[in-house]
Amino acid sequence: MEQAPQRLKRRREFLEVARAGRKWAAPGLVLQVLDRHAMPTGKTEDRTESRQQVNGDSTADEKSIRVGFTVSRKVGGAVVRNRARRRLRAAVERVMPTHAAPGRDYVVIGRGRTNTRPFPDLVGDLEAALRKLNAWQEAASTANGPGIDKENRNA
Repeated sequence: MEQAPQRLKRRREFLEVARAGRKWAAPGLVLQVLDRHAMPTGKTEDRTESRQQVNGDSTADEKSIRVGFTVSRKVGGAVVRNRARRRLRAAVERVMPTHAAPGRDYVVIGRGRTNTRPFPDLVGDLEAALRKLNAWQEAASTANGPGIDKENRNA
């Protein structure tokens, strides 16, 4: 089982992904992705130092997935925005731990159709956005358990 994504919480983290990252808009969401390894040298060192001060661990940070969620007031009132955020979190929990490329920051932005779009379509939007932004990673096949072949299972 993969580790759950960490959260982006500070405004500067969201702005950094928006400024330096790539984005893809789908009917149910917008996904922004920033590859932390491809950042300019000065920025990476500053970010690494600040994260080490906050987290105390730099090696786990290099391979982690960090996700932030935002839904603007254009989408609706507080109840509507919170429902959209919950739906986006559920889609991310289903897809990102196994398919999101590590070492990247992701920002998922809710849209007007986030609440009315069927959940399987919302998950499909997220998967399509990951593929379009070259952040898709195939999951390791663990159907038979780790290290067990179908032919040698009964042996």
